[in-house]
Amino acid sequence: MLQFPAAARPRPRPHGQPRPHPLAVAARLVVLALVAVLTLITTHEVEQLRWIGLLAVAAIPAVLAPRHPVLGPLGRFAEVIIVGLAAGKVAAEAQIQGTLGSGLGAEAMLPYLAVPLTVATLYRRTREALALLGVAAVTLTFGGVVTEVSDERLVTDGGYLLASAQWLILAAVGITAAGTLQRVLQARGEGRPPQPYAEATRLLTQLRSVARQLPGATLDPGGIAEHLLDELRTITRADRAAVLTASGGGRLVVLAQTGVDRVDWETTLDADSAIADAWASQQPQTAHRSQARSHRKGDVSALVVPLVAGVRTVGLVTLEADVTNAYPSSVVNKVTAATGPAALRLEAALLFDEVRSLATNEERQRLAREIHDGVAQELVMVGYGIDNALALLPDDAKESGEELRTLRGEVTRVITELRLSLFELRSEVDRHGGLAAAISEYARQVGAGGGSACTTPWTSRRPGCRPPQRPSFCASPRRRSPTRASTPARPTSGSRVPSIRHTHKSKCRMTVRASLTSGRTGGTVLRSWPRGRNVSVAG
Repeated sequence: MLQFPAAARPRPRPHGQPRPHPLAVAARLVVLALVAVLTLITTHEVEQLRWIGLLAVAAIPAVLAPRHPVLGPLGRFAEVIIVGLAAGKVAAEAQIQGTLGSGLGAEAMLPYLAVPLTVATLYRRTREALALLGVAAVTLTFGGVVTEVSDERLVTDGGYLLASAQWLILAAVGITAAGTLQRVLQARGEGRPPQPYAEATRLLTQLRSVARQLPGATLDPGGIAEHLLDELRTITRADRAAVLTASGGGRLVVLAQTGVDRVDWETTLDADSAIADAWASQQPQTAHRSQARSHRKGDVSALVVPLVAGVRTVGLVTLEADVTNAYPSSVVNKVTAATGPAALRLEAALLFDEVRSLATNEERQRLAREIHDGVAQELVMVGYGIDNALALLPDDAKESGEELRTLRGEVTRVITELRLSLFELRSEVDRHGGLAAAISEYARQVGAGGGSACTTPWTSRRPGCRPPQRPSFCASPRRRSPTRASTPARPTSGSRVPSIRHTHKSKCRMTVRASLTSGRTGGTVLRSWPRGRNVSVAG
């Protein structure tokens, strides 16, 4: 069962009707007290306060259940009717006492009329507010008809009619003001930033729609880069061409390239090259030397055009021709015009690829957890069961014992294979750490699985190769058998299946070669010395 700490435990949500707002209750009490004081001053009769008591009783449903579909409106209608009847009685009593004549004493009760009408409007019940206004007008008229002062009906008194009309108009203005305020608050609420999950849902929905509407329903950076190179080769001569994008760590990666031979392009941004200048200045750069690490002899013309989307440099396009002055200003302008729209497409593809990578890594982690918690645990229990059967087996059952030991070895092998598969699912190549860190991590995993101490010092000083962030060491007290043992290593895409073998030889060597995106072949050599049980990685 999921447990929360005391500070972070979610509060239970209240059931039923919401509690009344303290400010609304306080405002209603203040207006009710004001009407009581005005009534007492106007009539000088304590008995007239019975109308205040009736208002308080009628306000109970409207206060405790203001949003209830029946009790809330019922309480507000009761308040309006009581105010309409009380206004005539208080006006008559004030005229009898001589404090206020001509029916003006009704103004002592009429201020309360704005309370139920405004509350109904704030609860977005405009029809109810208009109905309350109509009921107030009818009730005031009825109260003036049934109330007589000096053998004259109060409805014929001009002061009573003036006071009633005045407060009805003020109530209508209050309804309009409250409705306007409600709409303003609603507009401000809609203008606020949406919640993170709502915003993420909206953006992901748009991303899905855009991905489906694009040509080919794909956002592949490599495909877009190859299409751009094909388009540029129709504009100008390009014996060698490449599209490069940033990968972190102050270096670039090659998305696509064309040419007879693969070129080891200069991908470091701190080098003295036209590639670095174009990236920093966001302006096309021309040069009379090759932009590859291994410089070519003879005449060479190079053109580097940045792919700028807005104010952000997305990548670079590098063109080379084995002639001089192959890229004059007119050609540069044509190439720049062609790369402008491609920059936005490439940026969208890179963003989509990043989102897809995040989703893929999350799915790999989920699969690894499910396999570990499911199949792997079951296999471990099977192994324990075989060990238990071996322990309980009689001494004379040698054939059965041998078969169980063979089965136990197979289960152990399957568990080892499954452990390596889980490691593959949980591992990924860091953009800033590079291939070296991934291979070093894998070397530690293999060494730990074989019971060997494993150190992975990075000895390469080749440009563009980055060492792991820290040296690693893993050890196990178990000693390997002097007989030959093999621990299979898992291949990555584009590499051959290697294996690490400990023999009676003085040294053991493993070479991993993979075809990189730049066209070069990267090699990693693992050497092992059985005495020290060390595995060193050299690039």
